[in-house]
Amino acid sequence: MVELNKGLTSDALNDTSDALSLLETRRSASAKAMTAPGPRGEQLDRLLNIAVRVPDHGKLTPWRFIVFEGEARERAGDIVAERYHELHPGHGEETLEVQRNMFSRAPCVVGVVSAATTDHPKIPEWEQLMSAGAVCQNMLVAATAMGLGAQWISGWFAYDRQVLTAFGLADSERIAGFIYLGTPAQLQDDRPRPEPASLTTRF
Repeated sequence: MVELNKGLTSDALNDTSDALSLLETRRSASAKAMTAPGPRGEQLDRLLNIAVRVPDHGKLTPWRFIVFEGEARERAGDIVAERYHELHPGHGEETLEVQRNMFSRAPCVVGVVSAATTDHPKIPEWEQLMSAGAVCQNMLVAATAMGLGAQWISGWFAYDRQVLTAFGLADSERIAGFIYLGTPAQLQDDRPRPEPASLTTRF
């Protein structure tokens, strides 16, 4: 049993009885241990509607979504594997297969694209980037509240411009995160969390 802040144990994690309990206990699932079903239809729509309810200085909407589900996950995996082979031609088929299955580990993957602009006269790019991060966190919390497993992943391909272009991103866009969504196949133990008091000063 993992001892946590406030005496919580791993059995109490992901307590969805109310909003504060969920925020106190939420932890990520493992994409490697997700099965079907994932969010689809109205559930996915609701998840995205919740995701966009974040601070957005200037109402710029500096983010968008790419949904990978069904066969699209395999197409995305082929792009990742092909690019990986170009970068690492000496690696064998076993390693390429791991890359090819990157998007097939969960039934649904949502790419959160940061579309921040660097030349806005009033809104700093940094604030737009943080807004995209808030979108990712909203999605994690909402998915957990729905009983789904969720994990925020980047991966090397999130920073490879050739892969991002193949995924439909403009040169000015970046990936804030890939949110893997599905049904958790096993309970994940919590990791050690820092004590806020050790990180807090008063001015």
